[in-house]
Amino acid sequence: MTNAIVVGSGPNGLAAATVLARAGVEVTVLEASDRLGGGARSTETPLEGLVQDHCAAVHPMAPGSAFFRSLDLGAMGVEWAYAPIDAAHPLDGGDAGLLRTSVEQTAAGLGADGRRWAAAFGPPSRAFDRLSGMMMAPMARFPRHPLLLARFGLVAGPPPAVTGRLFRTERARALFTGVAAHAIQPLTLPLVTGIGAGIITAGHAVGWPVVKGGTGAFTDAHIRLLRGLGVRFETGRRVTSLAELPAHDVLMLDVHPHAAAAILGDRQPARARNAYRRLRSGPAAFKLDLAVQGGIPWTHPEVGRAGTVHLGGTTAEMIAAERDCAAGRMPERPFVLLGQQAVADPGRARGDIVPVYGYAHVPNGYTGDATAAILAQIERFAPGARERIVAMRARTPAESEAENANFVGGDILTGAKSPLQFMLGPRLSAQPYDTGVPGAYLCSAATPPGPGIHGMSGYNAAQRALRRLGHGGTGDRGGAAW
Repeated sequence: MTNAIVVGSGPNGLAAATVLARAGVEVTVLEASDRLGGGARSTETPLEGLVQDHCAAVHPMAPGSAFFRSLDLGAMGVEWAYAPIDAAHPLDGGDAGLLRTSVEQTAAGLGADGRRWAAAFGPPSRAFDRLSGMMMAPMARFPRHPLLLARFGLVAGPPPAVTGRLFRTERARALFTGVAAHAIQPLTLPLVTGIGAGIITAGHAVGWPVVKGGTGAFTDAHIRLLRGLGVRFETGRRVTSLAELPAHDVLMLDVHPHAAAAILGDRQPARARNAYRRLRSGPAAFKLDLAVQGGIPWTHPEVGRAGTVHLGGTTAEMIAAERDCAAGRMPERPFVLLGQQAVADPGRARGDIVPVYGYAHVPNGYTGDATAAILAQIERFAPGARERIVAMRARTPAESEAENANFVGGDILTGAKSPLQFMLGPRLSAQPYDTGVPGAYLCSAATPPGPGIHGMSGYNAAQRALRRLGHGGTGDRGGAAW
């Protein structure tokens, strides 16, 4: 019987295990930590009984992914929950840009820029079923729908700082730029817009959902599904070389390329090994979990109805802050992404105390304490918020890396999402999952389409493995979208 080893139990490792097990492959998953799930877990922090997402929190790209469409979430006991407003971007003076699932409602709230927003994101969101397959597959091939992708590229291709000029008002520019900042890259680079434009488009098509009960509720259900398929799990198994592994036909590596190069060693061709070793890390995340009595008192009341809040101020401020982080300088006012998951999923709260999840973009390997900077950004748009905080817990970049070796220097995206690394992964190849070692594949978020619980890197890599084994399947083409 064909057997496979999956190293790493993050969303992509579990997705790869699912594809292989369903094809009749005997699968064993090895995890270095004593807990399965990587960043797709939930914890009770900073108070007992308060459900907080560990890392992955809001999932606009998951519902439309080919992997998630292959799952029966209802049978798994998994339910999506939606906030009334997907994302908000407050500005000084009480104004705010509001991103809603409806393109028309979002446009209506953007005044003079409404028609431009609808023109930019209406057509791709209506074509999302066709577009998503191309967005979630390797980019180094001719697409099935070239005109559709080219039209999307008019928005997604230029740097965010350039695309933002489509809009005349700061409300619309800041709303767009705040989503683009999810890439944690300088906003003056080309193709960085692709991440933000993709998230906006997905949101207008399927919303920005959270998992009811926490992201870990999906991971736990996924693991139960895999156990039912006969998949075996071993925790506390850090793999550092091929010599540590039993005989296998397929090896799936849901690890950082630096770790993959070390595991594969001299079996990997020198060019591929050197490319893996050279993969650059991006800026880091400094995370702050808050317990807030009565929620945050935003100056703009609608911000309190948003599942995600971007605290970055004006477009110029965000451009400067992301530039500083990439250059290794801590911004005075960092970009802060705030999660209010209890707005969509009230069961995460404990009475009137709600969990609030926040992280600031900071330089890679940052050793300082960004707590005060995060709180200052919250207080800037919600005076009096500090008085409502009853408990908090910080997680530094070093602590993130210690918990998850894929987060080198606190980079939660598993490698900088610069233009080439975002499109191609760790090396220049039409097959980004191939490592150069027969039967071994890289399937972490370092490969296209990148981070998220959508699992598409693992799904694509496992389909590639099945094709090479002659097992059939849809191949490494993102559900035959290419």
